[in-house]
Amino acid sequence: MDKLRGQRSLFGEILDWMLAPLLLLWPMSVALTWPVAQSIAHRPYDRALGETTRALAQQIRVERGRVAFTLPTGAADLLRADESDQIYFQVLGARGEHVGGDSTLPVPPEDEVAAVGELRYRDDQVHNQDVRVAYLWVALPGAPRIPGTAGPALVQVAETLGKRSQLATEIIKGVILPQFVILPLAVLLVWLALARGIAPLGELQRRIRRREADDLSPIDEMEAPEEVSPLVRAINDLLGRLDRSFATQKRFLADAAHQLKTPLAGLRTQAELAQREIDAGQRDPEALKRSLQQIAHASQRAAHMVNQLLAMARAEDRGMAARAVDVNLARLATETVRDFVPRALEQRLDLGYEGPGAEGDNTPTERSRVLGQPLLLREMLRNLVDNALHYTPPGGTITVRLICDPFGQVVVLQVEDSGPGIPASERELVLQPFYRVLGSNVDGSGLGLAIVAEIARQHAATLAVTDTREGPLPENTSPGARFTLRFAASKLPVERPTASAVA
Repeated sequence: MDKLRGQRSLFGEILDWMLAPLLLLWPMSVALTWPVAQSIAHRPYDRALGETTRALAQQIRVERGRVAFTLPTGAADLLRADESDQIYFQVLGARGEHVGGDSTLPVPPEDEVAAVGELRYRDDQVHNQDVRVAYLWVALPGAPRIPGTAGPALVQVAETLGKRSQLATEIIKGVILPQFVILPLAVLLVWLALARGIAPLGELQRRIRRREADDLSPIDEMEAPEEVSPLVRAINDLLGRLDRSFATQKRFLADAAHQLKTPLAGLRTQAELAQREIDAGQRDPEALKRSLQQIAHASQRAAHMVNQLLAMARAEDRGMAARAVDVNLARLATETVRDFVPRALEQRLDLGYEGPGAEGDNTPTERSRVLGQPLLLREMLRNLVDNALHYTPPGGTITVRLICDPFGQVVVLQVEDSGPGIPASERELVLQPFYRVLGSNVDGSGLGLAIVAEIARQHAATLAVTDTREGPLPENTSPGARFTLRFAASKLPVERPTASAVA
């Protein structure tokens, strides 16, 4: 349940990435709409306010050396006719003296340069009310002849912001309210479009689910969207590898079953023969002994076959090979040779070891370190020695040799014998499961060298099969077989024992 809860949804993630900007931009658009609406609302009322200011400016005149202003009849009532807002006006003379209107109306900033005849606007406050002010500097007719005049006259008209705020609110309502309908509709359309867009993925999933368990044929890429073609190709590649793996397993199981038939049939035949002899009243101990020996031999072959099959399964386990550690190949070789010495003596064979750790060899055993899986490397070496013991005739020689690169790059392992050798045409074939050299009468499963090849492949080692003795050979001399494996030397630092450990 926790795993399902934490699973990511492609549909939900795409939907989030599509809707998140939309939902983020919507409040931003609302915030930006307010100043835009205010700017739009100001324009018509600023225009009317400017016209009123110009009309009042035309009423300024100079009489007897003084600035005079007379409000036309009915103009005062016109200024007070607005029911929504209050309008204030002010007229100041050339020396800043109050000529008419509201004396409390603020004047423009002192640092502002007067531009005669230019209508300007500003935001200000009158009687603690926000107002919009239009003002105009007016040139006085005959001002240079008037003593004491300092500059142009000033006309200001201020208006509260009631109508403007109301218009801005209406504009915002006209823009925002439709968005409350459009936004959910856009979300719904995005959801439907996304659902429609990923529908081919659902159809692809259903086609895969309808397949039979043994149908590993590739998926048609043309029936899948272009964006998922790389995924389909990866799945097809996986299906191809699974198909080859299953075919190999089926062939391996068929060969294993065929190989196991022989010892099992021998067991059954010898057991039935012994039973018939007993039923017939025969009490020949030698005959029963031979039957029991055949049964023991057949069971031994069957057990060896099962062990080889298990070893092959371990060799093909990539997870086991991936758990590589530092392995001293010299120590592993000497232990393996020591284990096979009793069997070699029983077969009158000379089994020996050459390399680091051997008598007369001063090469440090640390140079023989490789990265690998100890169990698999031991199995590989045992199969090589066991193969040599099977095919080397009595009186022959088997040598396990380890050669270390003085530069610490390569470790070479060789197992050679003085047996009949392997023809060049069959050296690749003997590395395949259940293949045995033609004409050999030696009992075996045909898996030993296949296990060696698989373990070498798992450890990235190269395997070469050659003759022990090359060139022209004397009469009645066998070429022998030499198996050479080249491993990359381990680069891990050598662990030295501490003083406390030595003590």
